[in-house]
Amino acid sequence: MQTADGLSRRNILKGSLAAAATVSSLGIGQSAFGDNSLSVPKALKGDAEYNARDEKYWNQIANLFKLTPDFINLENGFYGVLSAPILAEYQRNIVRLNESSSYYLRQQYAQDAANVRLHIAAVAGVSPDEIVLTRGATEALQNLIVNYNKLKAGDTVLYADLDYDGAQANIEYLRETRGINTAKITIPEPATYESIIATYTRAFEQYPRTRLLLLTHIGHRTGLVIPVADITAIAKQKGIDVIVDGAHSWGHLDFKIPQLNADFGAFNLHKWIGAPLGVGFIYIRKERLADINPHLVSASTEPDTINSRVHTGTTATANVLTVPAALDFHQQLGAANKVARLRYLRNYWVTRAQQEIDNIQFLTPDDPRLYGAITSFRLNGKTSKTDNQELARRLREQHGIFTVARGGATSGDSVRVTPAIFTRPRDLDKLVSALKVLAQS
Repeated sequence: MQTADGLSRRNILKGSLAAAATVSSLGIGQSAFGDNSLSVPKALKGDAEYNARDEKYWNQIANLFKLTPDFINLENGFYGVLSAPILAEYQRNIVRLNESSSYYLRQQYAQDAANVRLHIAAVAGVSPDEIVLTRGATEALQNLIVNYNKLKAGDTVLYADLDYDGAQANIEYLRETRGINTAKITIPEPATYESIIATYTRAFEQYPRTRLLLLTHIGHRTGLVIPVADITAIAKQKGIDVIVDGAHSWGHLDFKIPQLNADFGAFNLHKWIGAPLGVGFIYIRKERLADINPHLVSASTEPDTINSRVHTGTTATANVLTVPAALDFHQQLGAANKVARLRYLRNYWVTRAQQEIDNIQFLTPDDPRLYGAITSFRLNGKTSKTDNQELARRLREQHGIFTVARGGATSGDSVRVTPAIFTRPRDLDKLVSALKVLAQS
């Protein structure tokens, strides 16, 4: 059968099935091109802490990532490198879209995007009508913060020094446009589980008109994991709504979204889930949808559904269609195994550095409840932006190790180290050796 455009519907459909259906039929262990060399080892069973030290298994996982030999990448917090099976699926989706042109987008994409949402919702533990796709957590945070409609003049919105810069700016925009107050608190350093909760509890007492709170689950500056569920429980008792910035946490830590106890959240799929760049989502608990206004031009489009809470325009469609493959890869590893491996890699280099380098200071606590893969450090007394940019430069140029300098913490700047599941212990041995040299110069 030929379409009005002269295209074979059978051929179009053959090349335009939903990514979710494709991955389900092929299995995550086989690429869309039928290349058996891309098979993913079966998930390890048993104790996750024990599994984290199984180098034979994790070497097999690392071999699924094609990485440049030009440097050791320990800056994996920006976005996640695609594993070979996900990259193959991504390339297949690009080819499919190029072949079918706008026919696919106009005739089939809506249903396939809905299937992607079904897949995300199943992994996240929420209902599909509680999430809507965005270009990332930044866009999600913008829409949640700016369109939150429960604030009255004189109310306070609370945030912390370690929160994302863009989100802080969004909150200050509310102050400028809504006649509300803002309060910025400092997370204690060194932080403990108890001191973090105490800091927020004191802030609620100090700012009794707080009505909205931003909580960053894993901070991009120091990697500090905030005890979101505990703080949210206290906030709810005081009538304070919470927006969770989960940009770094979903796919990094092992949790379902309802466990955070928050009604609103912003999440990435291109960081720790490992989907292609430019995909994230908003979460709004269905009973709270009315408390987030429709977004600008979306106001007249499905106002009673979460779809109206974002208006992205034309999306990076191949990126979205590849999300199910990334989710399946994540589940194949096992969330508990994944976070245990990331913490193991973090501890591997941090413990050695603490033992062998006298003048190194870590901003990330050693309490496993308060860290994942990310850890920030500085050399004693080196707190300026220039100091830490220079340290990151020397690691890169003199030792072939890529990290990133981070600012924003009240105590000063630092260098952030972020291993990934493809990082090998020998890479971290080189990091510690390099730091020993740099700490002495």
